[in-house]
Amino acid sequence: MRLAIETCKRGIDAGQSPFGAVIVRDEELIVASHNLVWRNTDITAHAEVTAIRAACGKLASVKLAGCRIYSTTEPCPMCFAACHWAKLDHIYYGASIPDANAVGFSELFISNQQMKELGKSAIAITPGLLAAEARELFTYWRKKNIAPAY
Repeated sequence: MRLAIETCKRGIDAGQSPFGAVIVRDEELIVASHNLVWRNTDITAHAEVTAIRAACGKLASVKLAGCRIYSTTEPCPMCFAACHWAKLDHIYYGASIPDANAVGFSELFISNQQMKELGKSAIAITPGLLAAEARELFTYWRKKNIAPAY
C-alpha cells in the first residue's frame, strides 16, 4: 500500500488526479500505476484500470488470478468491475468513496461491498488500509492545485 501511495504522489506531481494502485502476485510487484485521465484525455484511465491493463500486458493474460491490488482509494464501480473481470483475488484500499466525494470527485455512492454482494463476486475486499495516509493524498493534491476533480 505504501508503494501505491508513493505512486499516487508521483502522479499528482505529474499533474494527475490523486489515485494510485499496485498489483502484486505472491510478494512480487507486477505493476505500479497512477491515474492517467488528464495525460491520456481518457476518463477510463483510472489508476486501477491502468494497473490492470499493464499487468495483463506484462503477464500476457487477461486473467490476474493469484494477484491482488492495492488502491489508494476504494475503486469506483468501473474499476471494481475491471478487478472482478480480471479475476483479481483481493482488493485492498485506503480512502473510501465518501472521502473522494468530500473533496469534489463525483464518485457514485456504491461501495465495493455492495457491488460484491449484488454481483456475487468472489473477490475479497479489505477497506481502510493506511486510510489516514491515503486521505492525506487528497490534501497533497489540493495543495498542488493541478488537475480539477472529475
